[in-house]
Amino acid sequence: MMIICPSCKEDIENNSRYCDQCGQHLFYCSSCGRVGTGRHCTYCGGLMRETRDEVLPSAVSFTIPETIPVLKMTNVQLGICLVGTNGAVIGRRQGPYRQLLEQNRYVSGVHAQLIYDSQSGWCIVDKNSSNGTKLNDEQLKPECMTALRSGDTVSIATLNFIVDIS
Repeated sequence: MMIICPSCKEDIENNSRYCDQCGQHLFYCSSCGRVGTGRHCTYCGGLMRETRDEVLPSAVSFTIPETIPVLKMTNVQLGICLVGTNGAVIGRRQGPYRQLLEQNRYVSGVHAQLIYDSQSGWCIVDKNSSNGTKLNDEQLKPECMTALRSGDTVSIATLNFIVDIS
């Protein structure tokens, strides 16, 4: 069974955590099972969960959500600043930064992805890009999450960005 990504409208595998086309982080409604991207289902208002298999506990306890540090990746020479969004695709054709990168033919359509992990912090994943992604001049292996730190240099094809996490 296939589902439709709420962001790019492409067919993807059932129970996917991320869209394999645009990289959007997906959630499932605990009430009706529909796929979505927010905290509440836009169809029935139910709470969104990581997978369809998760069951709401009988007594829900509320905790203060972890605040995600702000990630900025800046290329001063070109005046480009990418502000991190969890699950965001960095690419020339897809993702929230595409308008900043669409003129650079060396950046792949879907080049890399930013992911926030509660254990590792902000991470970057190369999405099998044609011209590669580097962290501090080291080539990243495709589809491997690599942690970012303030002061790191991320190279997306020919573009170099300085990482600032605060």
